Amino acid sequence: MSSLNFKLLYNKYKLHLLVWCLYIIYEVFILGIISNYFRPPAVYFIVYFNNIIAFYLHAFLFQKALNSQLFRFKFLRYIFTISLVIFTYVILSSILFISFEKIGLIEPDAKRTLNADFVLSCIYRSLLYIGFSIGYVYILKSFEDRKKVEALERQTLVTQIEKQALENDLVQSQNNYLRSQINPHFLFNTLNFIYNDARKKAPMAADAIMNLAEMMRYALKRPEASEMVPLNEEIEQIEHLINLHKLRTANTINLELEVVGDLFGLRFPPLILLTLVENIFKHGNVTHSTQPALIKIVYETNNLNITTINMVNDNKGKQTESHHVGIDNINKRLANFYGEDYLFRYYRDPLNRYITEIDIDVINPLAKLNR
Repeated sequence: MSSLNFKLLYNKYKLHLLVWCLYIIYEVFILGIISNYFRPPAVYFIVYFNNIIAFYLHAFLFQKALNSQLFRFKFLRYIFTISLVIFTYVILSSILFISFEKIGLIEPDAKRTLNADFVLSCIYRSLLYIGFSIGYVYILKSFEDRKKVEALERQTLVTQIEKQALENDLVQSQNNYLRSQINPHFLFNTLNFIYNDARKKAPMAADAIMNLAEMMRYALKRPEASEMVPLNEEIEQIEHLINLHKLRTANTINLELEVVGDLFGLRFPPLILLTLVENIFKHGNVTHSTQPALIKIVYETNNLNITTINMVNDNKGKQTESHHVGIDNINKRLANFYGEDYLFRYYRDPLNRYITEIDIDVINPLAKLNR
């Protein structure tokens, strides 16, 4: 062993060495003075060597037993640990006494080894140091638990500091967001100016500007993804979207929006209706002369049914795949809001029409107020 390793080992266990030296000196002299008899040094060496072995062997095995995850076997494992320490103490004591007698360090004594008094004496001494070892292990465990608690408290403090920092960043972000509202307001003011200027000269362009401004205003104040919005507001955005497409195509779109029932106060997940309508324009044939596209919203007896019907535009080919991406997204959002308490179907019928149906049992919280 190198000098460096020896120094590290000494620094780690010097307190143990000091305590054992003081304890052995104290016990040897006290017992010697009380009994007025001092035994040969070899006897003291055997006794305290075995005591130290019993102490640390039990401490090691006891810690293993405490850390065992097999709780139902922990008691049996501990009984085995104590038995093993006692057995080791008795056997090691016998071997050392016999060996020391043979080399002449101790006078031979036939009554010293492997008789009842000797075994009982060994059991007593081993149990005594097992008791000391138990106290030692629990003291170590209390220190370890205290360190864990302190580490947990430090981690909690760090977490609180980080949380406070995140809250400060959030407040800063909110302030930055409020300051950034200057640009949208400037945009809306400009759009209003263009609308007022174009209303007389180009009424169709003015209507398009107004519809676009309303949709942008709604998008800016859109709530969090986990919140619902008034269904009436979603329908207003659908109307703006339809108007924009009609203006863009010189009113050649054949699409009907039908609303049945009192929707006042009824709330619904945002942007689901808009996604359905956008899919109609992207992937459907909305210019068919005899088969108009249909958006029907019916609310009766606490049941909300939303149906869209449109002719399939086969000329768009591979875009049908992206249509299903939007449909899958709608299905996931409905599941997030309603769990399993909803019905969502989409299919292609024999007339080459693409149909989607949403059916939900909902209770309008303002229904009683409207009666």
